[in-house]
Amino acid sequence: MTTHKPRFDMELFSSALTYATHLHAQQTRKGSDLPYISHLLGVASITMEYGGGEDECIAALLHDAAEDQGGKPTLEAIRMKFGEHVAHIVEGCTDAYAEAGAKKPAWEKRKAGYIADLQDASESVRLVSAADKLHNARAVLADYREHGDKVFDRFKKSKDETLWYYRRLANTFREVLPGHLSEELHRTVNTLEKESTPKNNPQAMNTRKSVYAKLDVAIDKILAKKAVQQ
Repeated sequence: MTTHKPRFDMELFSSALTYATHLHAQQTRKGSDLPYISHLLGVASITMEYGGGEDECIAALLHDAAEDQGGKPTLEAIRMKFGEHVAHIVEGCTDAYAEAGAKKPAWEKRKAGYIADLQDASESVRLVSAADKLHNARAVLADYREHGDKVFDRFKKSKDETLWYYRRLANTFREVLPGHLSEELHRTVNTLEKESTPKNNPQAMNTRKSVYAKLDVAIDKILAKKAVQQ
């Protein structure tokens, strides 16, 4: 973990914290009554610990704002309040925008797009995104240890599909953001996969492998299509 301590405008950071708290005031973490701001603070903490500067840490507080709270108008408000670079990071961490009356694209398409965009994303986007995924993976692992497989009921996809997404992200971050943060994410996902695998149940393991393989094929087709379009 880096010991780098960038200079901060704490007044601006405090303003972002207040804004994030206001935006997410009625939101809780999936499957709990824990205020959503706990996640945002966790992501900002990880971002800071791994060398993030002022813009990255402010963006960490706001990384879900456009996706969950107001869509593109919220992104533009962030741009006005905190600058172009912060808005760029928030946009890069968003896989779909909250639009009134509109459905999000299919899960596979959204996740493929997110993974594909990481290939060309700025280092700032990759840092905040990896911090977000690490905090989420740690939370899932901690909740799994307390509640078992019930923790996966909070997700729209199955247990194995959810685990596949974390595995694919961990592998992708190892490629695009080599270093301690990506290795910590990789270790956390490894532990989550290992602990959530039923003991002495080859069928469950075979099912997981089948799900992983099927999703890899589907996502790789989408990624290949996006590459041709660029």
